[in-house]
Amino acid sequence: MDGSTAADERFVTGADGVRLCVAESGDAALPTVVLLHGYPDSKEVWSEVAALLADRFHVVLYDVRGHGRSGVPDPLRGGFTLEKLTEDFLAVADAVSPDRPVHLVGHDWGSVQGWEFATVPGTTGRLASFTSVSGPCLDHFGHWIRRRVRRPTPRRAAQVLGQGVKSWYVYALHTPVLPEAAWRGVLGKQWPKLLARVEKLPADGYPTASLPEDAAHGAWLYRDNVRQRLGRPRSDPYAHVPVQLITPTGDAFLSERLYDDLDHWVPRLTRHTLPAKHWVPRSRPQQLARWITDFVTGVEDTDGTGTAVPVAAGAGSAGAATLLAGAPGKAPRGALGRLLPAARERFGGQLVLVTGAASGIGKATALAFAEAGARVVAVDRDAAGAEETAKLARQTGAPEAWPETADVSDGPAMEALAAGTLDRYGVPDVVVNNAGIGLAGSFLDTTPEDWKQVLDVNLWGVIHGCRLYGRQLVDRGEGGHIVNTASAAAFLPSRALPAYSTSKAAVLMLSECLRAELAPHGIGVSAICPGLVNTAITGSARHAGVSDQEQERRRAKSARLYRLRNYPPEKVARAVVRAVLRDTAVVPVTSEARGARLLSRLSPGALRAIARVDPPL
Repeated sequence: MDGSTAADERFVTGADGVRLCVAESGDAALPTVVLLHGYPDSKEVWSEVAALLADRFHVVLYDVRGHGRSGVPDPLRGGFTLEKLTEDFLAVADAVSPDRPVHLVGHDWGSVQGWEFATVPGTTGRLASFTSVSGPCLDHFGHWIRRRVRRPTPRRAAQVLGQGVKSWYVYALHTPVLPEAAWRGVLGKQWPKLLARVEKLPADGYPTASLPEDAAHGAWLYRDNVRQRLGRPRSDPYAHVPVQLITPTGDAFLSERLYDDLDHWVPRLTRHTLPAKHWVPRSRPQQLARWITDFVTGVEDTDGTGTAVPVAAGAGSAGAATLLAGAPGKAPRGALGRLLPAARERFGGQLVLVTGAASGIGKATALAFAEAGARVVAVDRDAAGAEETAKLARQTGAPEAWPETADVSDGPAMEALAAGTLDRYGVPDVVVNNAGIGLAGSFLDTTPEDWKQVLDVNLWGVIHGCRLYGRQLVDRGEGGHIVNTASAAAFLPSRALPAYSTSKAAVLMLSECLRAELAPHGIGVSAICPGLVNTAITGSARHAGVSDQEQERRRAKSARLYRLRNYPPEKVARAVVRAVLRDTAVVPVTSEARGARLLSRLSPGALRAIARVDPPL
């Protein structure tokens, strides 16, 4: 479907005889997924998501009454009540899937309607699941306000006031005549440009030419429902189907806090967060399609008794049964702790690629994202180590995990890796350029060959990863995140680590520059700067300018010092996950790293004095 669905359209009669324009694609024998649009949209807002779902499902779109090619109720007042919209939905469901319940996905007012359908008794047996995107249940919203007004605290008062500010457009739409005049005039003409500028939506022919009339008619969605439901919310709006909640964190119209009480109303709830703005069906179609596919597939699977089983938060369709039943064997201990719920909401089902994943920080990072329910690609030049990490990732909670072998310093090999992973797994949502090697020794003892080796891995490996996967992320146009492992050595000069420190300082500056370049594309970049972390790099780091015997002695002493510090790589992995969640630019990890970062800003002369000290190795 390319935005025009006329070839697949038919009409269904809804409440009051209003004709509803319905478009279908995919095999009607497959599970039916109904995609319901919001305000001021028409069904074409879902065209890209529908195209991605059509191979797996029977996909149905329909124009809400008064929108697109559907009929307009007469009179308008009272023609858009949730009760009549429910009758419309049931008429469409009966027409497109008479013998089995449908899975509903709603955005904006499509989601508001969906909450009604998921909580009223009249739809029992016709609805299999509901995915909500950027639209609350009006009854839940009413109770949310009442709880905060009747038992106020500063935080609750701020939440109500904050949402009140975000809801400015609701008040405007309740005014008579003016909204219709604005939409049929200058606002309707400028709306596509506003969406492109504010929401960063592609100029692909959306919205359709019916926008001014759709928006003018749709004002009655608010007038017929909002004040009535918020003032007198139903006492029992409990969901009778599994619900998936997808919350864009950058939504200008809805606060994330609106959903704080949702567990009370929804017994079977799966949550996801998405770093995006309001119109995610247009800005993040691939991510939405993946989450819808995983959720619907999980609900369609049964536990052997005919009872639908919703997919667990963070689980993909391939891993749903394992996560719900419990994976066999002993899974690695989790690293995320209190961060786990937020990480599962954000990374469940996403694709994460980690280089240097066979050991140390890379391995811990791959397993941390696996714990959050991400699909993981573990890359390392050590094939056996990458295979072991992928195996542990699956045990930890990754729906899928794959090993890949590549030397990050090899440009052609990295190009082949990027092309291969794109073909096999798709574009990664998060890329962690972690592979690195250690090198100690004075500048005068460091040979050109030493410099080339450390820069090829530590710097060029990051450059290759950023260039190749950064291009994929930009071309996809759905945002993402790149994490580069630098080091506290990036801002801590040392006479003993000139080559290593130089490579990591370059990674830090590269990350800062790339962050500025990719920000307009919704792609975050973070530099992780660990201090003394107990990993195997100390035992493999080379010491320039010394005999083999002296090198082994220094390696052993360095490893012993790091073991005494005993800062585990799992804590660095937790910092990586937190950095992506918060889109943090630079993350010093360990107290010595934070202290060095602070000192580099407040007293760089003191750092230079410390750099003159010859470490006692």
